Amino acid sequence: MSRATVTAWALAVAVLAAACGGGGDDGASAPPSSAADGSTLRATFVDRDGDGTLERGAGEPLRARTDLGPAAGPGPVLGSVGIVTDVHIRDEESPARPVFLDRLGPPFSAVFRPQEALTLQVLTAAVRALDAARPDAVVDNGDLIDNAQANEMAAAKRVLDGGLVDPDSGAPGYDGVQSASDPDPAYYRPGVDPPRHPGLLARAARSFRSPGLRAPWYPVAGNHDLLVAGELARTAQTDAVAVGEEQLVRPDPSLRVGRSEQALDARTIDRLLRNGLPGTTRRVAADPARRELTPRGAVAALRSGAGPRLDYAFDVGPRIHAIVLDTVQRAKGAGGVVTPREVAFLRRELRRAGDRWVLVFTHQPLAGLDGAESLQRALDADPRVLAAIAGDTHHNKITAHPTAAGGYWQITTSALADFPQQARMLRVRETAGGGAVIETWMVDTAPDPLADTARALAFLDAQGGRPDRNAGGRLDRNVRLYRSAPRG
Repeated sequence: MSRATVTAWALAVAVLAAACGGGGDDGASAPPSSAADGSTLRATFVDRDGDGTLERGAGEPLRARTDLGPAAGPGPVLGSVGIVTDVHIRDEESPARPVFLDRLGPPFSAVFRPQEALTLQVLTAAVRALDAARPDAVVDNGDLIDNAQANEMAAAKRVLDGGLVDPDSGAPGYDGVQSASDPDPAYYRPGVDPPRHPGLLARAARSFRSPGLRAPWYPVAGNHDLLVAGELARTAQTDAVAVGEEQLVRPDPSLRVGRSEQALDARTIDRLLRNGLPGTTRRVAADPARRELTPRGAVAALRSGAGPRLDYAFDVGPRIHAIVLDTVQRAKGAGGVVTPREVAFLRRELRRAGDRWVLVFTHQPLAGLDGAESLQRALDADPRVLAAIAGDTHHNKITAHPTAAGGYWQITTSALADFPQQARMLRVRETAGGGAVIETWMVDTAPDPLADTARALAFLDAQGGRPDRNAGGRLDRNVRLYRSAPRG
């Protein structure tokens, strides 16, 4: 479970400074940007006086990182990719959402976010920004949806493909823990708690139209896409809760005894649900569109014609080969796993890449993958691997991975679900002598009243992106990542 509970009083108090800092230029010219593309090269959001209110600040020019090669004059652009990750499109009214887990205490943390009713609007604003930035391709780096529900998947794809989007589920109008009448102090209620946004939930539930991505988009499987709450493959019992009319709001105290995330496997969950929901419940409107997806069904929904695992490759122009690997465990757990299938597929695609530069996409970073030794050896030995790109951590981070073959950059991107709610642009260029440089910069969501409100609430999340420093350091955002010519 990915984020701790936000109380109303925490939203009213903002005592920390912004996680995003300024920085100087490396002296080179920045990539061009338009007024609509959300480029942080031009401007950023900052909280100068620490009062919890964001305002526009100076942009962050590209800085040079020469860990894997010397700075060199940039040549022709080989291709560009926009990245969104950990969007967590959620049906915030679903009875299958395990919001109650915060009642169990450690090691659990809650799934509630103050801006959670606005995930579709945030993704749409990111689509508009990326359309203005004009990448050759867009990669969803995993966890596009939050709870492996069919209606979450359908709505998320409608935003990315374009068309009419209906955020509402169940009965018409909002029915969830943020209702003004909900007495639970654990959840921010925008109609009555500071900062007040009267009518926000009603506006969030209204249908709207997404322009869709102009560039082709490519999905990476995430654990929240394939597993219920990102932790557990659906069962008949969990699916019955999702499509049913009863929601657990306060679990039985006995659930505290000897419980851990590792213990919550399918057998345990089914035993807990055998005699109904274990605790205090409330009635909600049933909705068959909330049915839970199996891992195979989620993969098929993400990419038509895909096999049981979402391993595939695509090209970004004639000089860049992108490889997507499925590292999601199928039974339970948020951690990633590498199977022999992924290693064999990677080796085949590296051979197919020939003398092209290679970008490798996984949801979980390589360092966190179980059984990744063979995968790592294959990447380390290939002189054309330029970057390994991941999500999952909700954190901007760029590290150099030197190897005898030349090395590659490891890049993670912060979550669209949490502050700073940004996408990433990544552009590859040739450099003199046969090397390459990745120019990468963060992209704010395009101006939109609901998406802007979501950013403001995410900034105030007491244990979300701001105190977690998900924006990363200055050299994890707007940088030029140089790589020498391949060795060997």
